[in-house]
Amino acid sequence: MIAETLAGIALVKSAVDGIKSAINTANDVGEIAGYIDQLFEGEKQVQKKRAKNSGPGFGDQFGVNTIASEVIDARLAQEKMQEMRNLVDLRFGPGTWQGIVDERARRIQAAKEAAAEERRKKILEAKEFEETMKQVVLGISVLLATVGLFVFLFMVVL
Repeated sequence: MIAETLAGIALVKSAVDGIKSAINTANDVGEIAGYIDQLFEGEKQVQKKRAKNSGPGFGDQFGVNTIASEVIDARLAQEKMQEMRNLVDLRFGPGTWQGIVDERARRIQAAKEAAAEERRKKILEAKEFEETMKQVVLGISVLLATVGLFVFLFMVVL
């Protein structure tokens, strides 16, 4: 559990170091995009870990050490995000960071909608297959019943 938080905060710190080292020589945001992705991923891991431990349960999640560590790591991650917002906006112009955040949110939402649409499509295909199979079984049953009736009538006539 603690390793996940350390991985998240370590990812944030390494992304910040990368951005700081590349920001002055970068000609566009694309040159530091990988570091920005790492920053968002690290912050997400820290928040996910903190949210995971906020639910009911036992263990060491109620210990002062764990709670303090989670709160401090979350605040550090937010502090680093704000620092990077300022660096990127200073280097590439006001609103650049917000544009990145907005575009990221739009793409995440589009991916969620595409995944939901894909799930709906698969469910619909499964229902259609089930309906087709029902019709096939019904057709075969009617055919067998008809053949059986003809065989019975043929036997009675002879």
